[in-house]
Amino acid sequence: MNFSDRTAWNLTENELTRAVREARQQGRILLDLTVSNPTACGFTRTEDLLAPLSEPAAASYTPEAFGMVSARAAAADYYRDHGVAIPLEHICLTTSTSEAYSYLFRLLCNPGDEVLVARPSYPLFDYIAQLDDVVLREFPLQHDPNATTDDHAAWSIDLQMLERGIGPRTRAIILVHPNNPTGSFILAEEREAVQQLCDRHGLALIVDEVFLDYMVTTPQPTFAAETSTCLTFVLSGLSKVCALPQMKCSWIVSSGPVAMLREALARLEVIADTFLSMNAPIQNALPFWLGQREDIQRQIRARMRENLGTLDRLLLGTSSHRLSLQGGWTAILRVPRTVEGVPFVEAALAQDVLVQPGDFYGLPEGRAVLSLLTPADVWLRGLQALPLG
Repeated sequence: MNFSDRTAWNLTENELTRAVREARQQGRILLDLTVSNPTACGFTRTEDLLAPLSEPAAASYTPEAFGMVSARAAAADYYRDHGVAIPLEHICLTTSTSEAYSYLFRLLCNPGDEVLVARPSYPLFDYIAQLDDVVLREFPLQHDPNATTDDHAAWSIDLQMLERGIGPRTRAIILVHPNNPTGSFILAEEREAVQQLCDRHGLALIVDEVFLDYMVTTPQPTFAAETSTCLTFVLSGLSKVCALPQMKCSWIVSSGPVAMLREALARLEVIADTFLSMNAPIQNALPFWLGQREDIQRQIRARMRENLGTLDRLLLGTSSHRLSLQGGWTAILRVPRTVEGVPFVEAALAQDVLVQPGDFYGLPEGRAVLSLLTPADVWLRGLQALPLG
């Protein structure tokens, strides 16, 4: 049987995955410091999440390429709370940000065209790009080794390397605001510089803002705007905004120069209309879920602050330390590369603690990534068992 080259992935289980599977098969209880599924982290909800799904309106269906007006209005209200007015016709609903990326890759790229993405970053882009026959080119995020844990400029875009990476087949730049896993926001001067780059080279700007509401330091503004100097697409959705990954709904907010934006929206509408992936019950429930988001967001931010406080306290007097963090759900630790000759992540697993290796995100050796959503009791016991040096 012949299969597509775009799905010719190496499906072999890596050593860490195998070791974790075997540990669980042996009955070992692992302290998981990587859990990032908010539905599995002990948060409580006072509202009946399923109530809007049983409303009569959820049973009717009117196919609309960009999604129901009431659902897009709810997304617009979300941005209004962020101080930005977004026309409904500039909002396109999708089932996930992954699908949104795929729509945009198809909108902007021919097979073999290139998109620039930061490194370190979450590796999901690799699979989406490959499935859409798009080539990813990386540009580095730099970390100041002398930065403190609360330095808002500890991470920065290497703008020179970004511009050098632009070639004749480059079609877009992806920014994540705040980035995953570094938790770094795009600073105002970086925003302006990247927009100018896009203007000069005729590129689109794609900005992933799924973690925008989860700040540790000063809140940062959204990239979504009624007008933008370059063609811009902002992505977000329920998975993070409302901590509802099981309720599949995300969106694309488009902006840019009028003529360019008009053509982009017309083409995007055909893509969305071809798939019509949004279902009516979820769209009908979107206003209710977005309207209830504040309570769960407060709980998550409180968990983040509590876990960061515990982490910083336990790191005192060790040879490990935490890298600067502005927002998002992850913390990066600089840790010993090896513990008695064993790589740190393996040494942690030997103590029944699960952490993510930094190289999963493109970080250098001696980095471990932890989820700030981890329940506080598991977090404390796991950190106390880590070989932090």
